[in-house]
Amino acid sequence: MTEIEIGRGKRGRRAYSLDEIAVVPSRRTRDPEDVSTNWQIDAYHFDIPVLAAPMDSVMSPKTAIALGELGGLGVLDLEGLWTRYADPEPLLAEIAGLAPELATARMQQIYAEDIKPELISERLREIRKAGVTVAAALSPQRTQQFWNSVLESNVDIFVIRGTTVSAEHVSSQAEPLNLKRFIYELEVPVIVGGAASYMAALHLMRTGAAGVLVGFGGGAAQTTRTSLGIHAPMATAIADVAAARRDYLDESGGRYVHVIADGGMGRAGDIVKAIACGADAVMLGAALARASEAPGNGHHWGPEAHHGQLPRGERVAVGTLGSLQDILYGPSQSADGKTNLMGALRRAMATTGYTDVKEFQRIEVVVAPDDRT
Repeated sequence: MTEIEIGRGKRGRRAYSLDEIAVVPSRRTRDPEDVSTNWQIDAYHFDIPVLAAPMDSVMSPKTAIALGELGGLGVLDLEGLWTRYADPEPLLAEIAGLAPELATARMQQIYAEDIKPELISERLREIRKAGVTVAAALSPQRTQQFWNSVLESNVDIFVIRGTTVSAEHVSSQAEPLNLKRFIYELEVPVIVGGAASYMAALHLMRTGAAGVLVGFGGGAAQTTRTSLGIHAPMATAIADVAAARRDYLDESGGRYVHVIADGGMGRAGDIVKAIACGADAVMLGAALARASEAPGNGHHWGPEAHHGQLPRGERVAVGTLGSLQDILYGPSQSADGKTNLMGALRRAMATTGYTDVKEFQRIEVVVAPDDRT
């Protein structure tokens, strides 16, 4: 790919966000009822290629169950309030009602409470009793500390999610998590990320991960670009990681690793374009935080927002647009792409002539900057 000269001493590759690309209709169209949005990872089947981001504003045990019953996968944050407090709902309501200038400091205080292993077991048992797939997430830093509690609770899918996760973390202060050994010893599929480059994703795939998260997560609630200067334009990042998936498929003799776009997909068109760039599924935060069942009460935040030393996110108001059913399946009462997300995906696939998600990854895309603003 051609590099651009930024200055005499620095060159860079042009990267694209989802807003800067568009899918192109093909010669064939289909009836939306003939389109399948099914997705499968390992032995687990889902009606829609949607995972809920492990954020307190998005997922509680109840919403994880509700999403599972609607055909998606809810991922519970095991470092959130649900594993720190027996009854976190008053604190969730307090966070939603905080003045913006007070939110970060108060959230740091609230999340300073220790994580309790017995609450990890209790929350995951609650989800399992409902009969849906049980998925939970820890950061790489907490995985070694709490993974026994997770496995004892019979989790089905385990997610190791951070701002950026590498297979070669180096530390002079503590023994880092050995991802390859850890995943090898587990008996459940593991999804790891985020990754935003071809090589980083390829290394994660070589650890034995069943799926790789693309991006830094957080999307609307994250300020990593302004705090750290780090940013991953999602269209390019997804396409790069999809290329790593293709090459690893050849390298491993046929082992397929799922690419899951994570962050920055607040509207239906973003989901469509993420899959067009090569994603097998998407992890949604703000989009699901707008549901009436979401524990954030119309607000959205991630773990970066209450980091003890360097917050890299913020609590944002996203409003409430309808039930989880409305968000995913409609009917929609507006044309802004924030409700009936799966109906929009199905129609986009039908309009361009594709019958399933895997086929739709082959759709032609063009560079078409969004000029609405």
